[in-house]
Amino acid sequence: MNCDAISAVHCYDGGVGGVEMQYPPLRFLHPDESLSKVKLAQMERMTTEHLTGTLMPGQKDCLKARPDGTVLDGHHRVYVLRARGVEINTLPREVIMRSES
Repeated sequence: MNCDAISAVHCYDGGVGGVEMQYPPLRFLHPDESLSKVKLAQMERMTTEHLTGTLMPGQKDCLKARPDGTVLDGHHRVYVLRARGVEINTLPREVIMRSES
């Protein structure tokens, strides 16, 4: 995981044996208004614990973000968690580097 970006946000990534990881605040590509209402309704029926678990690195559809914090996968789940008062910027994530194509 690449954590070179400077941030005041610290969290522990259980997949790395409790090593302290620094993450930049999450940023969203799409405005909240563009999220699917149907998908949001499905996510809102899930528990906070379940949603958080599905975002953990190593899961099939984990939270994926660029090194600058731009969310690539997990928009709907993060939206619901933020609405529930969860501190989303501390969520562990898979950092995806831009391909050099």
